[in-house]
Amino acid sequence: MRKTKERGRIYFAQHASPVTIDQWILINEFRSFEVAILKRLGLAILIATLISTDALAIELKTGVILNRRYNFTLARKDLDYTLYIPKSYDNTKKYPLIVALHGLRSNPQQIIRYPNLQRLAEKHNYIIVAPMGYNDRGWYGSFGWRVGGSIPENLGELSEKDVLNVLAITRAGLKIDERRVYLYGHSMGGGGSLHLAAKYPDQFAAIAVAAPAYYKPAATLKKISQTPVFIVQGELDRLVRAAVTQRLVKSAKTVGLQVTYQEVVGGSHLEVAWDTLPKIFDFYNLHSRKQPAPAVPNAQPVMKKLVVEH
Repeated sequence: MRKTKERGRIYFAQHASPVTIDQWILINEFRSFEVAILKRLGLAILIATLISTDALAIELKTGVILNRRYNFTLARKDLDYTLYIPKSYDNTKKYPLIVALHGLRSNPQQIIRYPNLQRLAEKHNYIIVAPMGYNDRGWYGSFGWRVGGSIPENLGELSEKDVLNVLAITRAGLKIDERRVYLYGHSMGGGGSLHLAAKYPDQFAAIAVAAPAYYKPAATLKKISQTPVFIVQGELDRLVRAAVTQRLVKSAKTVGLQVTYQEVVGGSHLEVAWDTLPKIFDFYNLHSRKQPAPAVPNAQPVMKKLVVEH
């Protein structure tokens, strides 16, 4: 990634927010360390993928993971996302929706298979959708739409718009309660969740993030001062340090955010993301918007015939 230094800061692009050199070093650690720890999930994910075959998903529709694909016109390619619809789904009712954003070098198939997630979706009657974010390192636009040195150069824009497109497709194709759309993100996805919520504050009823990799000033979150936020952090996290998240929480509260913070004693980077899911669902159940969310902004027009299962 092309970068320039000026007075102890690194600028990702002309219009991107600068980060400190220490933050830049931390971000670079993602490129190696998170890959290593995610390998612990790899075998389990592979086995689960083989068991949940495409034919089974297409036949049952509910109670299984659906691998879907749509045509992203701006990117000029098809992009995958995953969807989970609870067995209780009834087309005459509306259901709450969780948009789940994966971490760096991860993917939708991994985060939607986090332990407890599907079980809790069944228990509380939630739909879950997990977009790709264009690729496994797009950061969902949190570093700006254009990042010098990235491929493609507008990676941030594509990553952000992919989330919005998938949200619009899901709202159009399923019975979604527009007052109860939630964001859930882990690591890079946690930073992306905070970024998207702050940029589109009228879309989400509440946000829950685990080990959020968010490197913007807390003032950027002021627009979600009325949106409840739940932040989970592992005490022994080597990737997103507890001290960094503690400073984020403290500064976020100074700009008026309603933050519930839980630090897991002895917790690492991965396990806290799913061990605390029961509390996160309880948190979501407490919050809904007074008014339904408006149409999803910046999303491409929904073309149902271009959404396929595979």
